[in-house]
Amino acid sequence: MVPSEDAAPQLDVDQILADHGVKIIVCCGAGGVGKTTTAAALALRAAEQHGRRTVVLTIDPARRLAQSLGLTELDNTPRQVKGIDVESSGGELHAMMLDMKRTFDDVVLQHTDPAKAAEIFANPFYQAMSSTFAGTQEYMAMEKLGQLHARGEWDLIVVDTPPSRSALDFLDAPARLSRFLDGRMLRLLLAPARSGGRSMFSLVTASFGMFSKVVQKVLGAQLLTDLSGFVAALDSMFGGFRQRAEQTYRILQARETAFLLVATPEPDAVREAAYFASRLRDERMPLAGLVLNRVHRPAVPELDAEQSRVAAERLTELGGHEATVDVLRAHAALARQAVREQQVAARFTEAFPAVPAVSVTAQPADVHDVDGLRTIGAAISRP
Repeated sequence: MVPSEDAAPQLDVDQILADHGVKIIVCCGAGGVGKTTTAAALALRAAEQHGRRTVVLTIDPARRLAQSLGLTELDNTPRQVKGIDVESSGGELHAMMLDMKRTFDDVVLQHTDPAKAAEIFANPFYQAMSSTFAGTQEYMAMEKLGQLHARGEWDLIVVDTPPSRSALDFLDAPARLSRFLDGRMLRLLLAPARSGGRSMFSLVTASFGMFSKVVQKVLGAQLLTDLSGFVAALDSMFGGFRQRAEQTYRILQARETAFLLVATPEPDAVREAAYFASRLRDERMPLAGLVLNRVHRPAVPELDAEQSRVAAERLTELGGHEATVDVLRAHAALARQAVREQQVAARFTEAFPAVPAVSVTAQPADVHDVDGLRTIGAAISRP
């Protein structure tokens, strides 16, 4: 059964976009399923059709979003998209891409004095952590989403998440940050700053003996000093960041947020969608529905694959027109593909029968401009 038409409730995307009680839409799913395109199409439709002042935030560093919106680049600052049809609706569309280092820098500048900020920026450990450390992107995604929400400038924030399961890692950010702050190693590193400023080595060596020698041997003296200085400098900031991350987490659980799963009718993509649905259910996050992209539908659905194959063989035996035979065979292949896709999609529907779904027919070409985004938005909203 096709989940969007028979087995699952129909997802009404326009109802979500028109609901001014919905302030945040989060698109998540595996890589390569069209999340970026879906997010941009939803944001464009919200602005053009529903008159909402919308910003779309991508955490995926790919340039597809900027290109499809006619922008030369995206960065950490929302940029207004020009040339869209909002004259009658009164909406606006802005787009941006998360820059985790700049977001981290902004947090430091906002919550410390200039001298302390300069000290933090000069610390080698901070320079590495703010640019490349695993987990920083998810922390900063929570921070940026919280900032956008707190500014109150947007009717709707559409979030395009990274591919694969890391798309939901930001849900774990508050808990992981709390574990880090409360960990034994961090308390050891903070001890010098909280005990009158004695050096990391003098305090730890005196207090922990062999332990400090092992740590020094593994990390190296300079790295340990950099790490100690980094933690001490950020000590006053961590509590505020944890509080903001937990506040954003609560926003994601609230009625004003709608999660949309995006998948294609392929086994891996549907498996990832089921994983996301389970996580969202466990975390009590509001799952609005499933967008099933790139679905294939035969032009003549009443003619199944077997009938088409038999007709092609019979016409060949009779010496029929080769072009007609080719069309029948192509139809048979497409009909078989459609059946396979229905079977794969049904795995999600059977596991989550109450989740509304909508199918989007595969497009003949990749989306690369605003007109293409309008087509996708209309297909999602009026299947």
